[in-house]
Amino acid sequence: MGGSQELSKFKRGTVIGCHLCNKSIHDISLLLNIPRSTVSGIITKWKQLGTTATQPQSERDSTC
Repeated sequence: MGGSQELSKFKRGTVIGCHLCNKSIHDISLLLNIPRSTVSGIITKWKQLGTTATQPQSERDSTC
């Protein structure tokens, strides 16, 4: 598995700013050098939840 890192608040905000300026997901991805799927996920979360803040993940059962 790859080691993924969380994007900074600034970078997530920049994605939304570009989106609001009618930049395409492809253009935002190229501009910020992040995957299109990440850009799309940030925009989708922002539209649904109204925030780009990371949500706490549920903990897994430790018996597995």
